[in-house]
Amino acid sequence: MQRSLSFRRAAALAASTLAVLAAASLAPFSTDAATARARSAGDEAQNVRGPDPLMATMATLDRSELIPGTAWGVDPRLKRVVVTADPTVKGARLARLTKLVRPLGKNVELRRTTTKLTTFIEGGDAIHGRDNAATCSLGFNVRRAGAPDAFLTAGHCGNLVKSWSMTRRGPQFARTADSRFPGNDYALARYTAAVPHGSAVDLHNGRWLPVTGARDAVVGDRVGRSGATTGAHLGTVTALNQTVTYPEGRVYGLTRTNVCAEPGDSGGPLFTYDPGNPPVTTIALGLLSGGSGDCSRGGTTYYQPVAEALDAYEAVIP
Repeated sequence: MQRSLSFRRAAALAASTLAVLAAASLAPFSTDAATARARSAGDEAQNVRGPDPLMATMATLDRSELIPGTAWGVDPRLKRVVVTADPTVKGARLARLTKLVRPLGKNVELRRTTTKLTTFIEGGDAIHGRDNAATCSLGFNVRRAGAPDAFLTAGHCGNLVKSWSMTRRGPQFARTADSRFPGNDYALARYTAAVPHGSAVDLHNGRWLPVTGARDAVVGDRVGRSGATTGAHLGTVTALNQTVTYPEGRVYGLTRTNVCAEPGDSGGPLFTYDPGNPPVTTIALGLLSGGSGDCSRGGTTYYQPVAEALDAYEAVIP
């Protein structure tokens, strides 16, 4: 069942608040038990009296006008909302952004990136649009009760492509059944041809890693990403519940990582992977939405949580 956009914004803000409160609870405190109890009681009273300032800050930003090339979310290390602006945010755009964040004070940190923030569509495994020149990456194969087998990919890919082929100008093997972007960034495509489609991710080194389930990502997760353009790359989940504004519109509740990606990798899978203890199976976490940078210099990438897409389509990882 599809979640409403307002519910998703509220859930993202609430999760951000919980993450900050959890981090605060680990802060050092006095060894004097009475002092600790008094401080705890004061903190609880403060939480009851009013909303968390970071939650309020996120709400203000999420209600703001669209400024393409921007992203924001709570950084669990800094305990601030970090607002990132790419090089296209200049002149009037930069003035609007500065006017927006200045009243938010110390709760916000404004950063610039040297590379453009964009969806990674360009023209897992490559899937090609038969009705245009787009290329994306297959995310995860799924099953639904009483329906044909299908796969998940990015919503901005599904918006552009209705008929999919496995090679450029090849025969159709799937059709987009539903696509949700902006707001969310996921799509469902139904298989229309009898092609093998197991539950695994391609590591692009001759190995396939079986996918045994799905969950939401956690900050600190060691992860892998697979895509048609750049193959497989590894990194770490750095933040949750991020808001990104692309030229095409705003997306909420994304997972941020330090894994690189490039055009053509859009829609590809994010999955658990610890290089220090190479797994024999993996868990599905997300679908590549967009980011900045590349795999030569490094970058930042954002992912649609896969659990939300599975829930929306009443689908499961087979």
